[in-house]
Amino acid sequence: MQDQPIKSQILVFVASTWMFICLTATSSAQDLPAAFRAFESAADAPVFTSSPGEWDALIRERGWILKDGEDYRLWYTGYNQDRQPVSMKLGYATSPDGITWTRHPRNPIFDDAWVEDVMIVKHKATLYMFAEGAKDQPQLLKSTDGIAWQRMGALDVRHADGTKIAAGPYGTPTAFFEDGTWYLFYERRDQGIWLATSRDMGVWTNVSDEPLIIPGPGAYDKLMIAMNQVIKYEGRYYAVLHGTGSPAKPRDWCTYMAVSDDLRAWKKCSSGPLLPVQDNKSSGQLVHDDRQFRLYTMHGRVDLHVPSGRAVPSTQKN
Repeated sequence: MQDQPIKSQILVFVASTWMFICLTATSSAQDLPAAFRAFESAADAPVFTSSPGEWDALIRERGWILKDGEDYRLWYTGYNQDRQPVSMKLGYATSPDGITWTRHPRNPIFDDAWVEDVMIVKHKATLYMFAEGAKDQPQLLKSTDGIAWQRMGALDVRHADGTKIAAGPYGTPTAFFEDGTWYLFYERRDQGIWLATSRDMGVWTNVSDEPLIIPGPGAYDKLMIAMNQVIKYEGRYYAVLHGTGSPAKPRDWCTYMAVSDDLRAWKKCSSGPLLPVQDNKSSGQLVHDDRQFRLYTMHGRVDLHVPSGRAVPSTQKN
């Protein structure tokens, strides 16, 4: 029976090789592309801030930046606690470089209804804005020029069986369009990320009544999470999220990413937060400037980050 040790060694080798392949596949599935794997601050100060004493004395939650030709366009939520009743209003600013911004002279450009935590999908010639309304109810607005907005109403989200989801807050609506289908990611009390789809944005139906992404297990997002953006890059889908593990206010929120091959099964990237948790930078968005990805973080102010070791393009001045 001298061949038994040899067989055992072969079995151990095969098993070890299989485990290595599986672990390698799992690891590579969660790794980020070099294009947006690590970021550093591009400036010593925020590139856009609130205006003390004005209607936008404070800036709240996610804003949205689009690069439109040579220019950058920013939509953001502003409010003033000293002006009662407090209401979240939509502001607009433009920039030639994504660094120096000029507010629109007719700001706020939309104040007919409560608008906060905004994101925009440009589809054909129309801009569709997904935003939170009063009491964290998601809503849809549309515009052809980005300045005059028409509110289309609250989003009608249903369970997988077609019945309406339970009443209560469900916010941070994040949309993505591909191959004739609209995908809507949303959170409920920051306790998970759900996905609903629609062909016409009329009725949204959950692909599952269970969340696709939940808090944890990492300490940085073990308590609350939200999704801010979904992009497709080199055949895979990447989501920009933020989360917190801070049990008491004021909480430290951080920005991190998840990856998917089908928009349904997501894995948080093993690298964890893109920026130090103690920096408290959330509501992140990736914007490509025709040379590299930039990471903007918002909520309270807008900060710009560029890939580590890279600078803002030389044609743009800091």
